[in-house]
Amino acid sequence: MHPCGMQIRLTIPTHGPGLYEFTHDANAWLAGLSVSAGMFIAFIQHTSASLLIQENADPEVQTDLTAFFHRLVPPTTDPSMSYLTHTYEGPDDMPAHIKAAMMPVSLTVPIVNARLALGTWQGLYVVEHRRAPHQRNVVLSVQPG
Repeated sequence: MHPCGMQIRLTIPTHGPGLYEFTHDANAWLAGLSVSAGMFIAFIQHTSASLLIQENADPEVQTDLTAFFHRLVPPTTDPSMSYLTHTYEGPDDMPAHIKAAMMPVSLTVPIVNARLALGTWQGLYVVEHRRAPHQRNVVLSVQPG
């Protein structure tokens, strides 16, 4: 974590396609601020990963979402993707950019009583679209309200 007042940059390590939860980190940071109400904003600084608010109770949800996204946009080695031309960074790179273009790269969540106003089973996730491990940077900001 790299704090800077009402902003912080989280570095979230990934190890291949999947959802990586950072809800606890976000709430821990909020707990250190004197903001009881406002808006929380998360923004990922990458073009081949995304952000999602998704169920955090059953890990099968994350597994099924990862499988669905892979099926929806397979690697360029799949014959159905032969029309793609951006292939020199690996067969998962351009599909990762496509997935990131279809999914959010920023999230906004109300802050109520100094906590994220997420539903009972909701969590914040980085969605990694690449196979190789990465260090994904997510900037968190608060607008007091």
